[in-house]
Amino acid sequence: MNSVVKSGITLAVIAGLCTALVALTYTATAARIEANEQAWLERSLQPALSGLFFDSGVTESMMTIPPPHDLPGSEAAIVYRVYAEDTPVAALFVVSARDGYAGPIRVLVGIDVSGAVTGVHVLEHRETPGLGDRVESGKSDWVHQFDGRSLVDPEPAGWAIKRDGGQFDQLTGASVTPRAIVKAIRDTLLYFEAHREEVFVALQEEVE
Repeated sequence: MNSVVKSGITLAVIAGLCTALVALTYTATAARIEANEQAWLERSLQPALSGLFFDSGVTESMMTIPPPHDLPGSEAAIVYRVYAEDTPVAALFVVSARDGYAGPIRVLVGIDVSGAVTGVHVLEHRETPGLGDRVESGKSDWVHQFDGRSLVDPEPAGWAIKRDGGQFDQLTGASVTPRAIVKAIRDTLLYFEAHREEVFVALQEEVE
C-alpha cells in the first residue's frame, strides 16, 4: 500500500514540475511569439501599400466590421487604416471572395483615400496548384493589373474578366478563381465609396 502511495506522490510531483515548466516556457516565449506574429502580419499587409507614404504602423488602427455588411464574405471584415500625421492615407480590407473554385479566397485589398486600388494580395486559398494558385503574387504578376484602378477606371460594369465582357485578364485554364477575386475587389471598392467617412473615423473613435 505504501509503495502505491509513494508512486502516486511521485507521479503528482512529476506532473506538477512538467506543468510548471510548460507555464514558464510559455511565459518566456509568449512575447516573442506575439512579436513574430505581428511582424508577419505587417509584412503581409505591406504589398498593398506600395509607393505610399505613411508614418503610422500598418496594424495600429484596426477596425472590425461585423456582419451583415456589403463587403465580400459573410464573416466579420477587418480593416487596417494607415495615416500620415493623422491624415488618412489608405485602408486595407481583409475580405473573402466566396466563389473560389475550391472555396473562399481570403484577399487583402488596399484602397487609397481617392478610391484607387493601392494593391491586392491573396492571403489564403485552396485553389488548384498550377492553375488557380497563380493569383498569388509570388507565382505570377496577375494581381498587379489592379494597381491604380478604381470605379472610374474602369466603371463598375468593366470590373469582370475579359471572358465575361470585362477588362481584366483571366488565367489560362482557370477562370473561376480570377472571376471571384475581381468581383471581390469591385465589391470592396463599392463599399469604400459608400462608407469612406465611416472607414476613416478619428483615431480616438476606434471600433473594437
